[in-house]
Amino acid sequence: MAFDGITTKKIVCELCTHLIDGKINKIYEPTKNEIILGIYSKGSNYALNISISPDSYRINLTTHQKPNPLNALGFCMLLRKHLIGAKIKNICTIGFERVVYINLECFNELNDIVNKKLIIELMGKHSNIILTNENNIIIDSLRHLSKDENSLRDILPAREYEIPQNDKLEITSIKTFDEFYKLFIHENDIVSAISNKFTGFSKLFIQALLDNNQITNEINTSNLKAIYKTIFSIVHNINTTETSLIKYKKDFSVALTPIKNNLQANFFIDDFYFEKETNLLFTTYKNNMLKLVLNTLSKIKKKLANINKKIEECQNMDTYKLYGELITANMYQYPKFDADKICLLNYYTNQQITIPVNIYKTPSENAKNYYKKYNKLKNALKVVNEQKKETISELDYIQSIIFEIDWAKSLADLDEIYSEINENTLFERTHLKSNAKITKQKNKNKKLNKEYVPIEYKIENFTLLVGKNNVQNDYLTTKLARSNDIWFHTKDIHGSHAILQTRGETPTMDVLIRCAQIAAYYSKGKMSSNVPVDYTLIKYVKKPSGSKPGFVIYTHNKTINVTPNINIIM
Repeated sequence: MAFDGITTKKIVCELCTHLIDGKINKIYEPTKNEIILGIYSKGSNYALNISISPDSYRINLTTHQKPNPLNALGFCMLLRKHLIGAKIKNICTIGFERVVYINLECFNELNDIVNKKLIIELMGKHSNIILTNENNIIIDSLRHLSKDENSLRDILPAREYEIPQNDKLEITSIKTFDEFYKLFIHENDIVSAISNKFTGFSKLFIQALLDNNQITNEINTSNLKAIYKTIFSIVHNINTTETSLIKYKKDFSVALTPIKNNLQANFFIDDFYFEKETNLLFTTYKNNMLKLVLNTLSKIKKKLANINKKIEECQNMDTYKLYGELITANMYQYPKFDADKICLLNYYTNQQITIPVNIYKTPSENAKNYYKKYNKLKNALKVVNEQKKETISELDYIQSIIFEIDWAKSLADLDEIYSEINENTLFERTHLKSNAKITKQKNKNKKLNKEYVPIEYKIENFTLLVGKNNVQNDYLTTKLARSNDIWFHTKDIHGSHAILQTRGETPTMDVLIRCAQIAAYYSKGKMSSNVPVDYTLIKYVKKPSGSKPGFVIYTHNKTINVTPNINIIM
C-alpha cells in the first residue's frame, strides 16, 4: 500500500487545521488493531481512526461507524483513564517519517495539568500506538515489544521511548538540483533510487509521479530535473490545498492536484480503506459461508450414497422370499439338512436353484429365517425410499443456497442468507462474523416488506421484482404478490422467483419474454442459451405446509424458451 511518509504528512497537515485545541471525549477499540478517538473541536465532532493493522495501517478522520464492543479491552481502558477530557495541543511528524505525535494537555489525579503524548508508529507489521508521559516514559502501548524477543527497541511500560532509527536522507536536506543529481548519477532507475535514498517516498509514489508527468524511469539529466521539480513542488505544498490524494491503479498517491476541501486526503483514505475492508470482509464472509454449506452438501451426498446402498441390498428381498417358498414346498423331502446347500427345482422357471441353509436349524426354521429377511427388507425399502425422497429434497435445497451465495452482492445479502441457514437444522450451528447487521426473522407472521428489498426492474408500465434468496422468494411469492400477478421461474433449474406486478393490466408477449429473460439471468442457466422459463398466475402457485424456504408447486403454467440477455436487463 502507498501509506508512506508523504501521505502521512499530508494527513497530519489536514488534521492540524481541524483538531488543534479539540478535546477528546470518547475512546473505543472496535478491533484489536484499531483505536477510535472521539474529538470535539471548533463546534464539530470528529472521529479519529488509528489503525495498526499490518495490511491497512493508517491515521485519518472517519465518517464510517464501527462497532463499540460492550467490554472494552485493557489498552482502551487505560487510554480512557488518561486521555478523556484531554486537549490536543499539537499533531506533528518528524520530517517524512511515518510516526505521528499527538501532544496532549491532560489532568492528573490531583487535577493538575500534565502533558502526555500519543505516538502512532505506522510501519507495516511493526506499527504501534504508544502513550508516554511528559518525561518520555512509556505509560503503555497497544503492542508490547522487547529486545529479548528480537525487537530493536523495548516498547514496554516504564521504559523510555526511543524514536525508530532510519538511515535514509530527508528530502528537505537537499538544497540544489546538483546535490540531487549527484546522488543518482550511478543508479539504474529513478523509482528504486529515490525510494531507497529518501525517507517517506514509496516506490508507488515515485512511479505515480513518473506516470502522471510522463517521465520515463531512465536515469538522465532531463528525467531527474523533471522528477526533482515535481517532488519539491509537492513537498512545499504538502500543507496546502494545492496537493491531494488521487487514485493510482488499485492504490493511491499524493499528487499536485488542487482541491477545495481541506480534509480531502483524510476522507479519501477513509473511503479507500472502508471499501477495501468491506470487500475483504465480504469475500471472507462469503467463503466461510460457502465452506459451511459445501460441508453440509458433502454429508448429505454421503447420506444419499448410504441410502442407495441400502436400496440395492433390498433388491434381494424377492430372492429370500423365493428361498422360503421353495424350502417350505420341499420340506417333506428334508427332515434335516446334511450340507450347507441344497439344490431345489424353481417351479417358476423350471430350473434347479442352489439355496444356502443352516445345517443346525430345521428346514422350517430356515424357511422362517428367509421369510423374516424378506419382510425386514420389504419394510426397510419403504423407509429408505422415503429417506431418499427427503434427502434428494435436502440436496436440492442446499444447491439453491449455493446459488444464492454465488449471487450475493453485499454483506446485507449474505446476512439474509446466513439468517436462513442458521435457522435450518440441516446446517451446523456456527457464528460467521460481518460488520453488517444480521437480520433475524423472529416472527414469521410479521410483515417483512421493510426488511427485504428485492431487485426491481421497470418494464414498460410494469414492475418486475426478483428475489435475492429463498426467504425473499417466499416473501415475494406468498406475501407481496397479488393473485393476478405473474410468477416466473426457470424450469428445473435453480434460480430466483420473479414477480411481474400487473395491477390488473394484461402484459404483452414482449413484456413476458423480457421478464423471462430476467428470470433466466438470475438462475444457474445465466450463461446458457434457450433456457426454459415457466410462468403462471400467482393464484396457481402454492407453498406446501412445512416445505423448505423457496420451494413451491404450481399449475396452469406455460413455458418460454429464452436466452438471458444482459443488455435487456441493465
